[in-house]
Amino acid sequence: MAETHEKDKPAKDVFVCENCNFSVSFDYFGRKPPFARSYVLMEEAYVMKDPFSEERGFITLGSSCNICRAKVCLSQNCSLFYTKRFCLQCVKKNLKEFPAEIKEEMTKKSTKND
Repeated sequence: MAETHEKDKPAKDVFVCENCNFSVSFDYFGRKPPFARSYVLMEEAYVMKDPFSEERGFITLGSSCNICRAKVCLSQNCSLFYTKRFCLQCVKKNLKEFPAEIKEEMTKKSTKND
């Protein structure tokens, strides 16, 4: 008699932040999560279904930097959204291209980290 094996479940894709190494499985990449039809995101993003919600909740995990294309999470220490997503390294390198509010925010962050 042949042994019965549980079918292997397909491995989920994993989002990994290239700055802080935060990693988690994601369910969707794009702007219109199929499990949250009434939402359209402002950027293509890595999204997971909210495991704590019985509704159609979701959690946005991260996106790609608009300049270097690095995958970054939404942590304030890893990226910022100003019309598009930028990793903090690219913001620092291109700070003169950003408005005064972003320059002030980056100055405050660098003062805190010193």
